[in-house]
Amino acid sequence: MAQLIWAPAALKDVEAIAEYVARDSADRAALLVVRLIEATDRLAQFPDSGRVIPEVSDPHCREVLVGNYRVMYRLEGPQVWITGIVHGARDWHP
Repeated sequence: MAQLIWAPAALKDVEAIAEYVARDSADRAALLVVRLIEATDRLAQFPDSGRVIPEVSDPHCREVLVGNYRVMYRLEGPQVWITGIVHGARDWHP
């Protein structure tokens, strides 16, 4: 089982996303945060389950999709680093 580690920037992403969604609905914001956490928890057992990030093309840089959000992570030996969460509509570049 891999060790999950959240980068500080990824935690800030979750906080910012929750604050934004909570403007319309606190319940939806809370549900989204739960879904993001559940998606990352699965990576401890299945670290290769995400797809390779298309913009990076590095097999160690992967992502899982949660609703409209891309949860990006990096595989480093027995560790899974959650590196960031971005909205799918955002023009993201490494």
